[in-house]
Amino acid sequence: MKHVAKRRFGQNFLTDQSIINRLIDAIHPLPDQTIVEIGPGLGALTKPLLKKTHHLHVVEIDRDIISWMQKEYANAAITIHNVDALKFDFSQLGNELRVTGNLPYNISTPILFHLLDNLEYIKDMHFMLQKEVVERMVAQPSTPAYGRLSVMLQYHLAMKYLITVPPEAFAPAPKVESAFVRCIPHTVKPDIADDYTLFSKIVLAAFGQRRKTIRNTLKDFLNDEDFAQLQLDAQLRAENLSVKNFVHISNYICSRT
Repeated sequence: MKHVAKRRFGQNFLTDQSIINRLIDAIHPLPDQTIVEIGPGLGALTKPLLKKTHHLHVVEIDRDIISWMQKEYANAAITIHNVDALKFDFSQLGNELRVTGNLPYNISTPILFHLLDNLEYIKDMHFMLQKEVVERMVAQPSTPAYGRLSVMLQYHLAMKYLITVPPEAFAPAPKVESAFVRCIPHTVKPDIADDYTLFSKIVLAAFGQRRKTIRNTLKDFLNDEDFAQLQLDAQLRAENLSVKNFVHISNYICSRT
């Protein structure tokens, strides 16, 4: 198919077969599993996935690609969902879903947060993303890449950086390096926030001005006495706090109200 990549959909199509093989090996799909591919594009992952599974679900917004897919996969065990991934209800496909795809880089973070809302139905996720985003996802405290995305995703997921993918593996080539990441929902969260909404607000406030100390960024939540009770140095910055620290702060605030 001759298809001009559409910038508004963030389309960059994976073409390097050796990379594709490594990704399929990393996903390790099994025949009876429910596999969901987001943004199948021109089939780089779709075709090898179809060889490994009894049935494949794909979520694609581009109507031109949908039209091509309906012909290309006319006799394949595939269900095509023509919908924006940000609005897709994953619960309709059952439980133990294995979600994968080359996510559009321009909306990758919103998609990740949408998937967090569907985690009870998901077994694991494997995604191609901008390398910088994957580095932020797996970053540890007190490192430059560590931020709100790190905390919010690590609260829910165990993640592993798998493969670095160069621009020339795509057509058209993006201006950045890419990376493949594995995300597995925690069976039991290491630390549980009593009020998840409050936890989210605290993390957002703390990283809102990341160069300021938490005495300043969390002044609407904590005073000097609170910091003493928490045994937390108010001169630290958000990037110095672990997920456990943020949960501890959130639960402390819950306990005093």
